[in-house]
Amino acid sequence: MKTRIASLMLFCLAFVPLSSAQVLYDDGPINGTTNAYTINFGYLVSDTITLAHNATVGGLDLGVWEFVGDQVLKLDWSITSEQNGGTIYGMATASVTDTFISVNQFGYDIDELSATISGPNLNAGTYWLNLQNAVSKQGNPVFWDENSGVGCKGDDGMGGGCPSQACDNTCLNGSNTPPESFDILGTSGQTPEPSSFVLFGSGFLGMAGVLRRKLWK
Repeated sequence: MKTRIASLMLFCLAFVPLSSAQVLYDDGPINGTTNAYTINFGYLVSDTITLAHNATVGGLDLGVWEFVGDQVLKLDWSITSEQNGGTIYGMATASVTDTFISVNQFGYDIDELSATISGPNLNAGTYWLNLQNAVSKQGNPVFWDENSGVGCKGDDGMGGGCPSQACDNTCLNGSNTPPESFDILGTSGQTPEPSSFVLFGSGFLGMAGVLRRKLWK
């Protein structure tokens, strides 16, 4: 009987919602046609991230403009309490996957960069994502795509914190550039609603009762 109950528990647990990677903050899709800001050769660009729930950061996607045929290899990122300052919650050099999308009207390649971040655990609140020191195969400038936050989505389901504030490295307070195209991936600290546990528990007990009756008949 114990073996059957254990098997039943494993079967039921297979249907319990588990945490998985998700978009924690999305500042909107890649635009690729308006403007872009340098994130190498000493230049830095920062955008805010607003989280409605506690979360662990695990990845980053962003849109960039590149010289034709070039590819980005890596960049430096940090997440801080202020624009490129204050408390540092995480920072590292990240290798990136560079995916070509199109060529824009100015003759630049528009690409999407994706990076895995061994991420910080963040409480609900607003933080700054800072990007700099991008390195490309050909050693050219790399530009973070501006999208003005159109299509931005917060993790509260209602666009909280959208659009991002944005600054370059000359910014002193607030924001001095339109926001850029990026999203932050990771796992949210949300847990299944209590009703989910109640349903799971009652279902398990009911099935266990049926099994018990069958075993003892």
